[in-house]
Amino acid sequence: MEKTVIRTENAPAPFQGAPYNQAIRVGDLVFVAGQLGLKPGEAAVAGDVATQTDQALRNLAAILEEAGSSLANLVKTSVFLQDLGDFAAMNEVYGRHVGDRPPARSTFEVARLPSGALVEIEAVAHL
Repeated sequence: MEKTVIRTENAPAPFQGAPYNQAIRVGDLVFVAGQLGLKPGEAAVAGDVATQTDQALRNLAAILEEAGSSLANLVKTSVFLQDLGDFAAMNEVYGRHVGDRPPARSTFEVARLPSGALVEIEAVAHL
């Protein structure tokens, strides 16, 4: 199967010089790189974990839309938290975005995230 690069200006570009894409579509699946709570065109992550989770999911939605999919078509996400104590706040915002048929999900606490972020979310969706 052929890999198709997905790119939108409505989500942050990959970090300068980093060898990855926002997403790759293969067949009926879209693999979205981890998204931070970073607004397109801005260099710094701002806000608490709820604000950052909301923006990260907006970024995921923009990339999925460019690929011909949506948050409703998520099948798997991975959430990386700088502090697992932020789980409840992240989960409340996450639930509003993914609706009543959420995807499978894994959540991890990690030592650090890029740009001082509190949360990063990667995803797989179908078309």
